[in-house]
Amino acid sequence: MVSDPLTTTAGAVYDEAELMTGEAVGLDLRPTGFVLRAAGAIIDFLLAMGLWLLILFAISTPFFSGMLDSASGAAVTIAGLVFCIVIVPTTVETVTQGKSLGRLAVGARIVRDDGGSIGFRHAFIRALTGVLEIFFSLGGIAAMVAMLNGRSKRLGDLLAGTYSQNERISRAMPPIFGVPTELIEWSTTADVARMPDGLARRVAQFLGQASHLTPDARERLARQLANETSRYVSPVPHESAELFLAAVVAVRRDREYLALQLERQRLEHLEPTLTGMPHGFPERS
Repeated sequence: MVSDPLTTTAGAVYDEAELMTGEAVGLDLRPTGFVLRAAGAIIDFLLAMGLWLLILFAISTPFFSGMLDSASGAAVTIAGLVFCIVIVPTTVETVTQGKSLGRLAVGARIVRDDGGSIGFRHAFIRALTGVLEIFFSLGGIAAMVAMLNGRSKRLGDLLAGTYSQNERISRAMPPIFGVPTELIEWSTTADVARMPDGLARRVAQFLGQASHLTPDARERLARQLANETSRYVSPVPHESAELFLAAVVAVRRDREYLALQLERQRLEHLEPTLTGMPHGFPERS
């Protein structure tokens, strides 16, 4: 079935929040959602409070209580709280480059705004700010700030220039679609390189579930995805939306697979040069 041409625009269309490389290639770095961030923060909060209670229990035992007066006990209690909510989070984030037990559970990592690993300065600013927005306000300030920005950043992230990156990868979908017969000739010259990874995953998920949808829902979703995809494809064929999506996914997959094979062949060809010794240089064991 032939439909109207899909709407397209000239030039590349990029998301302002998307991280771009020097070659103008968008990196598929997804920020962690608000719910996952909250779940990870709750786990870390409970662990910090548990560690502090453990310290309080230790200093209340007869062995330590006999050595500490009331003033010393209060000082140790405050020092233990600072140790649990500032020093421990700063050390853990610095050593693990943005990880914690709570983030391991939800599949997140704290990174810089440019995608790089955080350092001591970032971890310390986040931990120090977290005393106010997480521990003193029971997460109220952090939740309010996170809901007001696109990357779910809390106040500490805004001050430190960081955000929480989602590192969980969705289950790989089997490549079950090939280029439709009607679009084989089009596929030899089509440009699909600018298509974002996130959009490609959505299209692949739709194609995998299309047979379970009602005809009206299937047509509507296919048209919506096709109009969105057409901004990154040139030329746009005069075929139905679902055939167009299947062709784009197949072409993109085949070309990426070919690029990986060529890269592997080049590395294998250069391996003797890269790993060998210079000409005439003796090999020493």
